[in-house]
Amino acid sequence: MSEALPQPGDVLYVGGAASVQFQGDRALTFRVIRVDPRRTYDGWLWIDGYVLGPSGEAISRRVIFVRREGLRKRP
Repeated sequence: MSEALPQPGDVLYVGGAASVQFQGDRALTFRVIRVDPRRTYDGWLWIDGYVLGPSGEAISRRVIFVRREGLRKRP
């Protein structure tokens, strides 16, 4: 992902490159609600949003802590 922060409505693939907790079959498709503006470790973000199911429906709301450069935008 570019240096720009994820924006509300963006749909992201969150896998192992974003955080080891999302490695392999624990990867998520995630729709962003907001990015927490508080400063944290360099390159890391707290993102609030919805985990999406296979057909794109919201399954659960979560707040995740991820590396910005590991996020992949989905079309």
